[in-house]
Amino acid sequence: MTRKNPASDCYDLAFQAGYPIGESAEVALEDYTRETSRSREAEAIREPADPSMVGGVHVCGLGAPLTKTVITDIEDFARSLVFREGSGLGWS
Repeated sequence: MTRKNPASDCYDLAFQAGYPIGESAEVALEDYTRETSRSREAEAIREPADPSMVGGVHVCGLGAPLTKTVITDIEDFARSLVFREGSGLGWS
């Protein structure tokens, strides 16, 4: 998946704020997003001005329409990762 040439079924989910999360937390966020949105692919979007911050998630191939509840849940999970880094990132 590439954000530079997205497919017609790709969308950017922008967060209300950026979250400073590391690489392992980024993988957890992408996995969580794929499961909760039932998307085929998900990729964290790093802030161009500060690559340590994740400002959203790029998703492709949604299995169902996204509701406000699902979008809020994904951002809440991203926010929670800020405090869980290094202490286990499992969510399933």
